[in-house]
Amino acid sequence: MRAILVVNPQATSTTAGGRDVLAHALASQVKLDVVETDYRGHAMAVARSAARDGFDLVVAHGGDGTVNEVVNGLLADSTGNPGELGCVPMLGVVPGGSANVFARALGLPVDPVEATHQLLNALENDRRRRIGLGLADGHWFTFNAGLGWDADVVGRVAKRRGKETSAALYLRASVRSYFRPPLGRPALTVRIPGEEPAEVVTAFVSNTDPWTYLGDRAVHLNSGCSFETGLGLFALNGLGLPTVFTHVRQALLTKSDQHGRRLVRHDDVPMIRIDAAEPVNFQVDGDLVGQRTRVEFHSVPDALTVIV
Repeated sequence: MRAILVVNPQATSTTAGGRDVLAHALASQVKLDVVETDYRGHAMAVARSAARDGFDLVVAHGGDGTVNEVVNGLLADSTGNPGELGCVPMLGVVPGGSANVFARALGLPVDPVEATHQLLNALENDRRRRIGLGLADGHWFTFNAGLGWDADVVGRVAKRRGKETSAALYLRASVRSYFRPPLGRPALTVRIPGEEPAEVVTAFVSNTDPWTYLGDRAVHLNSGCSFETGLGLFALNGLGLPTVFTHVRQALLTKSDQHGRRLVRHDDVPMIRIDAAEPVNFQVDGDLVGQRTRVEFHSVPDALTVIV
C-alpha cells in the first residue's frame, strides 16, 4: 500500500516528535511519503497529487482545516461526483488540532498516540467506513457549513491565527458577533425541495451530529443527522436573547431534539439553497471561505472511504 502522511506543523497539538513516531509506525505497514505543509492550500495540493498518482491512502495529521484541505484535494477532480473518479485514495486521520470535530464525530481518539494506534489496528484489520459529505459552492465539507452568525464567529477567530484556539475564544467571538455582526443581519431565504421557502437570519448546515464541540461538550443541532444521511438544516428567523438562550441550552443537552417557534429545522435533506439579500459570511468546516449572496448545499452519499 502506498501512502502519504500530510502533517500540519502549525496545528495545536502536532509536534516534531509526534510526527516522527507516527511516520515510523506507519512506515512499518505501508510504503510511506511524509509531507509537512508550509502554506494554506498545501495539504489540498498534496492530496490532489496523491489521488492523480494512484496512492492508496492519505493520512491527515492536523486540525479540521487540514482534514478539509485533504478531502478537497482527494476529490478535486470529481466535479461533485466522486463516482466518476474510480478509485479515490482512502483517508486516515490522526487529530492534531484544537477541536478535531470530524475525528471525534467518527469516534476516533483525540490523543494523537491513541489515534495512531487505532489507525494502525484499522489498517491491519482492513477496517474502513464509507461516509457521505456535503458540497457547497464547490467546497467539500465533512461536518458543517453555514451562513450568518456562525460564519461571523469563524471570521473573528481566524483573525487570531497563530494563537491557540479554545472554547473561551469561540465564546467571546460568538458574543461579539451577536452584538456587533460585521455585515449586519441581512435576510436569508432558505429553500428545500418540497418545502415552502423560509425567511431566516442565520443558517447552520450539518453533515453529521454533533455540529461541533465546545471543549469536551458536544453541541447538537440536528441529532437526526449522520455521515449516512442527508444534510441537516438549523436556521433561526430571530436572534432575540430568549431564543438564543433556549437553543444554546438545548444544543448542550445530550442528543437534544431541538424545537422552538423561531426554529426552522430539517434532518436528512438532499439539497438546501440559501439566498441572502446582501453578502454574508460563508464558512465550511470552521474556515471562512468568503462572502456570498447565494449558496447551494448538496449531500453526496458514499463520497469517501475512511480508515477507522
